[in-house]
Amino acid sequence: MVTKKNKAMRAGLSVLLGCTLALSACSGDNSPKGSKGEPAAGKTGEGGEKPVELTWYYPQWVTYPDLKNVEAEINKITTAKLNTTIKLMPTDGGSYEQKLNTMVAAGEQFDIAWTSFWMFNYAQNARRGAFLELGPMLDNTAPELKKTFPDIVWEALKVDGKIYGILNYQTITNKEGFVIQKRFADKYGLDPKTINTIKDIEPFLMKIKENEPDIIPFAMTRAGNFENMKTTYNNVEYISNEAIVGIYRDDAQTKVFDVIQSPGYKEYLTLMSDWYKKGLINKDAPTVKALDDRKKTGQLAVTFHNVLKPGKEVEEKIASGGQDIVIVPTTEPFVGTNTIIQSMQSISKTSRNPERALKFLNLLNTDKELLNLICYGIEGKHYNRVSSNTVKLIENSGYSPNQTWVFGNGFLADLQEGQSQAVRDQTLKENREAKPSPILGFTFDPEPVQTEIANIQAVNDEFGPPLNTGAASVDQKLAEYIEKRKKAGIDKVVAEVQKQLNAWKQKTGK
Repeated sequence: MVTKKNKAMRAGLSVLLGCTLALSACSGDNSPKGSKGEPAAGKTGEGGEKPVELTWYYPQWVTYPDLKNVEAEINKITTAKLNTTIKLMPTDGGSYEQKLNTMVAAGEQFDIAWTSFWMFNYAQNARRGAFLELGPMLDNTAPELKKTFPDIVWEALKVDGKIYGILNYQTITNKEGFVIQKRFADKYGLDPKTINTIKDIEPFLMKIKENEPDIIPFAMTRAGNFENMKTTYNNVEYISNEAIVGIYRDDAQTKVFDVIQSPGYKEYLTLMSDWYKKGLINKDAPTVKALDDRKKTGQLAVTFHNVLKPGKEVEEKIASGGQDIVIVPTTEPFVGTNTIIQSMQSISKTSRNPERALKFLNLLNTDKELLNLICYGIEGKHYNRVSSNTVKLIENSGYSPNQTWVFGNGFLADLQEGQSQAVRDQTLKENREAKPSPILGFTFDPEPVQTEIANIQAVNDEFGPPLNTGAASVDQKLAEYIEKRKKAGIDKVVAEVQKQLNAWKQKTGK
């Protein structure tokens, strides 16, 4: 799931908290602008419910010509079961956040929208009145849905104690570590059991450097890897990715601190600087945004990832030009608020039919036929069935979004050919057993320090890439980086995060 959106995440995370969202009051008769959500003409359905149309916005990075045919088949199901039709509104992923922010600010009527912590921010929009509170309706309107997810999920979905979203259930854990091409691990005798820390991989990287001139030993982009290595290095939970502040996960006092000033960050920079000087990191790391082309040709011997979910080997093999992959974790699975709230649906405050919208989300997450249709299209036209629970997508079929993580419960949809039920079962097991964050359910409201965060981000953009990739001198640049963050207002941000966290703990008793 996460790997399919990494490119979009990088772009989205850099601007999320810098966005402003003005919610304007509706004029005239105080009804939402637009009329598409009004009940459709037709007979009253069973239970006295009139037919309605719901609009559903979600990000999609490719346009599919068969969308309307799929929509028509979806509506056969939803009409029969809910007396409701769904108007699918896929929106280009690159402009999705801006479009939805504009719609919300204008008070435009719509029913359902995809949201996350990394794009069209869930907590911010909930606090600003864009989303409908769902908690009071769940028991009566969506009882099946409430039982579908573990309690830890519902806890993470709370914003100031209230639920505003329905999770697209998938892996909810993070586990950090190395992604290694198996051919090199075999050739140079790498024993995964010997890799317990980041430093342990260096002798293997040196062998690659000395013997494989066309291969990058340790591949990095300008984003660096410290964000991915935060638990490995610091046992840190970020509370604000943009300001780079957090807590130590084992700190009972939950004291908020500036991660850039931490000993673990300097330790990381020192190691990366050493690796960069030794030629273990690609020289263009401080400037390159993506390495997909070199990955497809098998040029990346080792990378680092923070979501080593079960089955990651298969995903990475496909992305690495068919090269077999070895996964070497450096942490155990862990769960935080942001590892859970990565993909959700929320109901707009402007929806004219909120209960019907929630009934649709309930059906979407409990009806396998409906979810398969949205995820894979029409059987025989867009995919063929391989077995009772496995499908094979048809190439160039006209509909192949391949983004179950955007639509609904990933554990309900059929497997794709090559995917394993054993992997799915292991993922569910990790979801149940992973160690939860001590502040699960807390989401920081950046509104009081938006100006400071914007200034801090500008400093991060200047110093982060060269430092995090090892290209800049730690002695020369780290002190300057810290000083400029102080001038930008990092101390004020830390104090505000701590204030909100203390208030949350007092309110929740945690």
